[in-house]
Amino acid sequence: MHETKRIDGKARADQLVADVAAAAAKLRAASGVAPGLCAVLVGNDPASQIYVRSKGKAATVAGIQSFQQNLPETTSEAELLTLIAKLNADDTIDGILVQLPLPKHIDPQRVIDAIDPAKDVDGFHAQNVGQLWSGGVRRALVPCTPYGCLLLLRDALPSLAGAEAVVLGRSNIVGKPMAALLLSENCTVTFVHSRSRDIPAILRRADILVTAVGQPELVRGSWIKEGAVVIDVGINRVAAADGKSKLVGDVAFAEAQGIAGAITPVPGGVGPMTIACLLRNTLIAACRRRGRAEPDV
Repeated sequence: MHETKRIDGKARADQLVADVAAAAAKLRAASGVAPGLCAVLVGNDPASQIYVRSKGKAATVAGIQSFQQNLPETTSEAELLTLIAKLNADDTIDGILVQLPLPKHIDPQRVIDAIDPAKDVDGFHAQNVGQLWSGGVRRALVPCTPYGCLLLLRDALPSLAGAEAVVLGRSNIVGKPMAALLLSENCTVTFVHSRSRDIPAILRRADILVTAVGQPELVRGSWIKEGAVVIDVGINRVAAADGKSKLVGDVAFAEAQGIAGAITPVPGGVGPMTIACLLRNTLIAACRRRGRAEPDV
């Protein structure tokens, strides 16, 4: 048994936001340009409202102009697409974020496809996805949560090259782009999903384990390789002993202690990195759209 390092995602995110703020200030001083981020919220989902509000506050801290478009639940797909076209043409907007989930009568893929890829700070447009998978990590706008995970992994390990990495979950938002990023770092990558056979055995091979399935404490301590670095993307609300609720990850955190070499807690791990990387993407988009050198953040 050994002491498992707790990876402090909040501290790393605070540092990234400070770096983005410094770079944004330099851009503003040199060109008069202040990067602009517009969040589009359709409907009244409470969790989405909280996310959008927190993103707006973080943008202000980082010296990024924050705009918000609040649309009623009854907004049609055509009306939303008209707004996206307007934002695409607005030169003060460098990043467009459409908060998911959308109401059921709106096709999220059609909305994502309508966003200018150069302003797609979520990194979900097919053009950005294609550039990421074709090895263009430096050219694509990369999805925020996976990129945040990569930054935490780079801090935790001297080198990722040659490491055996397992990604649990194959969503377009986290699992698939995470695998692309790990491949770009020369890891050997395995996807694990609901149809995989003997999942514990596969996970026990992992030097790097990234979990993103949204199943509370699915991964037991006995499934983790001694000394592995575990990045837990899961955010699951469960009942606590006092009758209230608490947040837990996809990994049984207590069981991982003394086995994993390092692990992200939930909350306080990957979550703060997602917003910080969104601000980074907005800054990068602002520089690219104007042909300016990208800051090293």
